[in-house]
Amino acid sequence: MVPDDVVTTLYLEHLTERDLAFLCGPGRGGTFGGDPRSLVRNRRGGIEGFLANREVFDALFGAGQSREVMVVSPFLAFAVAVRWAAHELGSAAFVPEWAGAGRRAPLFDVPRLREFVSDPLRRFFLVELLASYARVASGSLLVATRRGLRRRRFSELDPVQLAGLLEVVPKAERPGVLRRLGDLALFLTGVFPDYVARRGFGPVDQGRLLRAADGWGETSRGVTARAARAGDDDAVALLAQLGRRWYQAASRLLPSPLPANVAVIGEMPERFNDARRVLSVVAERFLFPQRERWFGLPPA
Repeated sequence: MVPDDVVTTLYLEHLTERDLAFLCGPGRGGTFGGDPRSLVRNRRGGIEGFLANREVFDALFGAGQSREVMVVSPFLAFAVAVRWAAHELGSAAFVPEWAGAGRRAPLFDVPRLREFVSDPLRRFFLVELLASYARVASGSLLVATRRGLRRRRFSELDPVQLAGLLEVVPKAERPGVLRRLGDLALFLTGVFPDYVARRGFGPVDQGRLLRAADGWGETSRGVTARAARAGDDDAVALLAQLGRRWYQAASRLLPSPLPANVAVIGEMPERFNDARRVLSVVAERFLFPQRERWFGLPPA
């Protein structure tokens, strides 16, 4: 079990002063008279006690939450959403599972999801992931080609463009790009699977994605072959297969020892679908009413 103070420290690195003032307001575990960071550190259970506070949840996601939710950072809103998704999974008999664009089917393997999200470091991993896509990076790089320097555009929300960076970044930066590819595959298949299915990947883009997953170990060709078969009729399955592969490659290439919160990516090749399903619960239960505030995607 991870100590409460370790988890609390991880969260405090992201929470703003406004977030802390909101958490420590009257009725939420503290008063405005004390130092909010000390209040959070010293409360029994640390940050988890605040995230599990019913008044905090109701202020952000209950009736009339539109004013309060604009006060806090996306990171805090996602932290509360993930914590309460874990709470609701504790008594759920089933969860909706993506079964195609606009279609959901009941999934009864809730105990596996319950076990996954019971780990505070896994919850923190999901919160960081969601928050990282509230403000995405895009831009361009100058790339040397046979015809001279050319500008190559990239967006953190476009897996094909992001995968192209593996061909041009220095070797030392490839683990970070691979990890980010895994993050994007998890984010898109968990939060926006309908977008992925409707957008799809043409033959050229699919080839680029498969090349970006190839060459990262002895079993890479077998993995990409299965992904290609899945991609014939299901872009979501393709991206999920590749996401597992990208996480596996990143975890092998990142220097050891990894910080505890980063080491979670080593679990993702085996637990990708569990993480994806938990993100789906978070998104459909709490985030979609405000999704245009949280995330932006180009039209499919």
